[in-house]
Amino acid sequence: METKMCALFEPSTINGMKLTNRFVRSATWEGLATRDGAVTPRLLEVMARLAQGGVGLLITGHAYVRPEGQAGPFQMGAYKDEFVEGLRKLARVVHNHGSRTVLQIAHAGLLAHVELTGQQPLAPSWVEGFVNSPCQVMTVEDIKQVVEAFGRAARLAKEAGFDGVQIHAAHGYLLNQFLSPLFNKRTDAYGGPVENRARALREVVESVRAAVGNDFPVLVKMNCQDFMDGGLTIGDSLQAGAILQDRGIDAIELSGGTGFSGRRVPARMRINSEEKEAYFREEAKSFKDRLHVPLILVGGIRTFHLAEHLVNEGYADYISMSRPLIREPDLVKRWQSGDLRKATCVSDNKCYKPGRSGEGVYCVVEKRQMERGESSLKWRRNSSLSERRGDKDV
Repeated sequence: METKMCALFEPSTINGMKLTNRFVRSATWEGLATRDGAVTPRLLEVMARLAQGGVGLLITGHAYVRPEGQAGPFQMGAYKDEFVEGLRKLARVVHNHGSRTVLQIAHAGLLAHVELTGQQPLAPSWVEGFVNSPCQVMTVEDIKQVVEAFGRAARLAKEAGFDGVQIHAAHGYLLNQFLSPLFNKRTDAYGGPVENRARALREVVESVRAAVGNDFPVLVKMNCQDFMDGGLTIGDSLQAGAILQDRGIDAIELSGGTGFSGRRVPARMRINSEEKEAYFREEAKSFKDRLHVPLILVGGIRTFHLAEHLVNEGYADYISMSRPLIREPDLVKRWQSGDLRKATCVSDNKCYKPGRSGEGVYCVVEKRQMERGESSLKWRRNSSLSERRGDKDV
């Protein structure tokens, strides 16, 4: 079967948002915003390259909804009206290249970057052994304010022309902390059984929906498991997913793990065989067997034929990738052309390091290869010139 005729390249819709294929660029952290979170020309260039690469849906890097919720340097923000013009430019540059885009909105909670925010991190509970700085255990009023902030961020996204929003409730950030019994030790209506631990996320979904209306796509990214002793389990995750489905969520992107999950972190390393790819596939099948909401699967997918298998066999409705598109923004277009070689990403996670210094996230391996190639070309040119001149010791 020609690749252009397979299910991965069939059009689809998510609550009216028309997508040209079933490939999704999963959110990451580009490290290219201003220090206070505004969109920059360099960030627009990255988004343009991704959109040109043929991905059906482009999810932005996580944008923090309140200043104390910032996770890292040069992270995009969505917490004040002054950011709308920059966000509008971002949405427009993606649309100009024929793709669709949703803004991921997030709050880091306990994992907020204290040196950047200058404030104590907010957390559902104080839990020893994860961070060194003291945190502020959230009151009910604190929760209410964060819930309202997610709604405000969603309003900004709609005003800026985005096609939807994605609520970040994975990877150990605030909404994942509420879901996880390891981080949530509360004894009030926000703690205890999973129905209570999902309450903050449910209220965020309701706040977002109230801000944007029923015809604006609202997605969520959540963990299938935390892969930590005492953390979120697949059973509780399924129950939380059912709650979100009942609240009208339009799609779930399934991920897993936190920064404290050892080798089972969200962005796992050394994915050098097809068996190591799609490392949340079995959990995804459990979601698909129980829920009818569209499912987006992320997690180490590098091979076209595996991506096709996952959709055809009912593991997922959409295939989401992040690191492969950092190295190859045109990967989807390459696959659609018939070049089905595996993604060239080597899964070493070195791409994130430059972002901390303001250079932005990029593939370090590819840059080194390009530099070596340019050096080799320069040497050959110099050698050829020396030969023509009759120089010795070439």
